[in-house]
Amino acid sequence: MALSPAPILITGASQRVGLHCAQRLLADGQAVIISYRSEHPEVEQLRAAGAIAIHGDFSSEAGVLQFIAALKNHTDSLRAIVHNASEWLAETPGDEAQVFTRMFNVHMLAPYLINLHCEQLLHRCEVADIIHVSDDVTRKGSSKHIAYCASKAGLDSLTLSFAARFAPRIKVNGIAPALLMFQPHDDSAYRAKALAKSAMGIEPGPEVIYQSLRYLLDNPYVTGTTLTVNGGRHVK
Repeated sequence: MALSPAPILITGASQRVGLHCAQRLLADGQAVIISYRSEHPEVEQLRAAGAIAIHGDFSSEAGVLQFIAALKNHTDSLRAIVHNASEWLAETPGDEAQVFTRMFNVHMLAPYLINLHCEQLLHRCEVADIIHVSDDVTRKGSSKHIAYCASKAGLDSLTLSFAARFAPRIKVNGIAPALLMFQPHDDSAYRAKALAKSAMGIEPGPEVIYQSLRYLLDNPYVTGTTLTVNGGRHVK
């Protein structure tokens, strides 16, 4: 990927996969803007490395629009937008509507509004991309995380629609990962069960998403595609 003076925006980049991708791009010399919902030491580390960090609460329309306004105060162009911000909530009795609305806002409304309102920022670059980070779970659904899965599936649909709308100037693609990184509190039984679900049987870490991101940014002939990064879960 040729370096661009225009920054790459990564939403939800204060931890895990988003943090890793931001760090790798910064190390390569690429300008980066991140969104974060809560202050973490990692946010300050990204600032120290040269990133612009903008607070963004994507759980409501007002929060998304406020973020877009702040973004436009920091840059008049974007090389790419990587929609990585995500929530992981299960349905609980009495909170179903609230959970669904929050998942919809974070996974669908925020990318939808940011893409539409930032189209001109992308047009100011000769090469521009939008990448939606979805989830492999959309292949079969989830009985325990219905709102999460449905809203991520909606994000996959946004990939197709925006690819058609923004072609040929802006490429729009997705990445659908399965297990990447365990949480520190995950016990050995859970880890073994999770690893057994894929043909590869490994915890790959976040670098495989950075590699996928770079492929999509580099390839001039791929749009409207969602890359499955699941270690072969679909063949088990």
